[in-house]
Amino acid sequence: MEVLTNQEVASYLRQHLKDWILTETTLNRDFTFKNFVEAFSFMTAVALEAEKIDHHPEWSNVYNKVSIRLSTHKPKGITRQDLDLAAKIDSIFAKTG
Repeated sequence: MEVLTNQEVASYLRQHLKDWILTETTLNRDFTFKNFVEAFSFMTAVALEAEKIDHHPEWSNVYNKVSIRLSTHKPKGITRQDLDLAAKIDSIFAKTG
């Protein structure tokens, strides 16, 4: 799996994943829901998709907010797998958010 350059990632985000933020080595996005149950339901749906592709997010949840960070540990950086998972997460959010 090849690590993408920050330019490649930034370009992809501008075109396809506008709500994600690029840091040096991670993709980040915060999600807000009406309540804890909606936030937790979203996390459950994301967890099932992440497990299918064996690529798991780093995330946190406080009441109705979910923060997600994506990166690939081996190799260290952002790969196509992170972009694919971000797109799946956006799709889940569109259905539940």
